[in-house]
Amino acid sequence: MERYFGEKTPKLGFGLMRLPKLENGDIDIEQVKVMVDMFLDAGLTYFDTAYVYDDGKSEEAARDALVLRHPRDSFTLATKMNAWLGFPTKEEVQKQLEISLERTQAGYFDYYLLHAIQDNNYERYEELGLWDFVRQAKEKGLVKHWGFSFHSTPERLDELLTKHPDAEFVQLQINYADWDNPQVQSRRCLEVARAHGKSVVVMEPVKGGQLANPISDIQNLFKSYNPEASCASWAIRFVASQDGIITVLSGMSNIAQMADNVSYMGNFQPLNDEEKEVIRKAQEILDSINMIPCTGCRYCTKGCPMGIRIPDLFSLKNRQLLNGIADHDEKLVERYNRMTADSAKASDCLQCGQCEGACPQGINIIERLQDIVATFE
Repeated sequence: MERYFGEKTPKLGFGLMRLPKLENGDIDIEQVKVMVDMFLDAGLTYFDTAYVYDDGKSEEAARDALVLRHPRDSFTLATKMNAWLGFPTKEEVQKQLEISLERTQAGYFDYYLLHAIQDNNYERYEELGLWDFVRQAKEKGLVKHWGFSFHSTPERLDELLTKHPDAEFVQLQINYADWDNPQVQSRRCLEVARAHGKSVVVMEPVKGGQLANPISDIQNLFKSYNPEASCASWAIRFVASQDGIITVLSGMSNIAQMADNVSYMGNFQPLNDEEKEVIRKAQEILDSINMIPCTGCRYCTKGCPMGIRIPDLFSLKNRQLLNGIADHDEKLVERYNRMTADSAKASDCLQCGQCEGACPQGINIIERLQDIVATFE
C-alpha cells in the first residue's frame, strides 16, 4: 500500500513547456518523438502540459509524439486550465477542458489542474466556480485526479487547502535555490501541503535551467564530490528526495538533456547525507547573490505594450550577477545591444505594471528593468 497518493509514480516527469524548436519556431516533433520514446523506455510515465503552453502547440505535440504513438495505459498525462491569462469568461475557461481533450486526443486526463494560482488571481477561480467544475469533470470520467499549481505564500496555500480539502495534489515550485527564498518559500509550502496530507508534483526543479548551469563555484563544488554527475542531477535529485513527492517535472528541451535526466532518474536514488551537505553549501553560495528569480515562463511578455523581452534581459543580468562581472562590461553590453536591436530596450518600459500582475514569481519587474538600464545602457 502506498504511504501517500502517487508514492509509486516514477520520480521524473516530462514537462512539455520548453520543447525543442525548429528554426522557423515550430516545435521539433521528430525530436520530441525520440525524447518521448527514451522517457518511456526508461520506465517513466508522467507527462505534463497546459492549455496555454506555446499557445496550445504543446498539447498538440503531446498528441503527435505521445498519444497517437503509445498505448493509453502506458503513460499518464496532465494538463491545466488557466483563468487569468487574457481574463477569459467562465464559459471560455470551462471550454478549455474540451479543447484540451480535442488537441491531445487523450480521451481523459490522468491529472487536471487549476493553473498558476497566486494572490492576484485565486479569487477569480472561486468566482468562476472552477473548483466545482473540475470536481464535476472527475465525476464525468474526463479527469481521474485533480489539483492545482500554486505560486504564493504558505499561508495562502493553507487557506486554499482548508477550503478545498478534496484537492488530491498540489504542484509547487521547489528547488534548492528557492528552498528558503522569502519570495518562493519552497520548504514552507511543501510543509503546508504535507500537513494537509497532500502529495506534491514539483515544477521548476532546475529553476528555468539556471541550476543546470550554475556559477562556477557551485559547479566546482558538485564536481569535487562526484565528477560524473551533472549539475541538473543534483537539483532534480534534491527535490525528488523530499517526502510526499509524486514526480519532479523537468522541462527537457533536447535529446541530450533527456539522456542525462533518465540516466539517474530511471533508477532514482535519494540523496545521501554527504550529498545533502553538498547541497547546503551550494545554497550558502546562492544566498550571497541578489539574483532575479525569473524562470522564463514568459507570461509577462504576452501583454507588454512595448514588446520588451523581459526574461531574456533578466537572464543576461543574472549572468552578470552570478559571475561577478562589473556594470557596463563591454561584451555583455554588446550582447544586450544585439538582443534589443529589433525589440524594445529596458529603458522603453512604460511602467504600466502589466508584467508584474502576470508574474508567478512576484518579481518587482519595473525596478529590475531599471537595474538593467543602469547596467547595460
